[in-house]
Amino acid sequence: MIRPLLFIVTALMFLAPVHAEEAPDPQLLASLETALDQDGSFDDRYVGQVWLASMSTPLGRWVKPADERIDLLSRIHREATAAGLDPGLVLALIQVESNFDQYAISSAGARGMMQIMPFWTREIGREDDNLFDLDTNLRYGCTILAHYLDIEDGSLIRALARYNGSRGQTWYPERVLRYWHQRWRFNAG
Repeated sequence: MIRPLLFIVTALMFLAPVHAEEAPDPQLLASLETALDQDGSFDDRYVGQVWLASMSTPLGRWVKPADERIDLLSRIHREATAAGLDPGLVLALIQVESNFDQYAISSAGARGMMQIMPFWTREIGREDDNLFDLDTNLRYGCTILAHYLDIEDGSLIRALARYNGSRGQTWYPERVLRYWHQRWRFNAG
């Protein structure tokens, strides 16, 4: 019991400024606990706490409220893990695609954080799916990327280029991989 409580207090130092005389924000603490209780994608609760805390700090550039960051990170982790992807890779892809804007629309018409093209909803016969819905967008994006990784025999460069529609070029995959390694790479060890 002491280890998780000690970690949460330590993690909160990364999530929000805490002055010596202030107690940790109970709302943020509750958000973190709720995320870990509901997520199911973390095999180890302690690793989940560490991951959420370490990813929350860089995400603060785009998503200011700490409880919204924890919620978004939990959703990304859940969908990435379900698709067999590294959640940090998905974070890097989202940074490149939309700068974490849930309602982004590209000049080509791609929608949401992971910039999903609307033809996908028609292709799978689910035209009523809302690509601005965060969970739907993440599920589509992670599933599509995992599929491209599979058909490209695990080549991240080729799968990312295919995801972006820039097959045969490396500028997009290099950018995603650079952000992944610089900002979103997680080492639990």
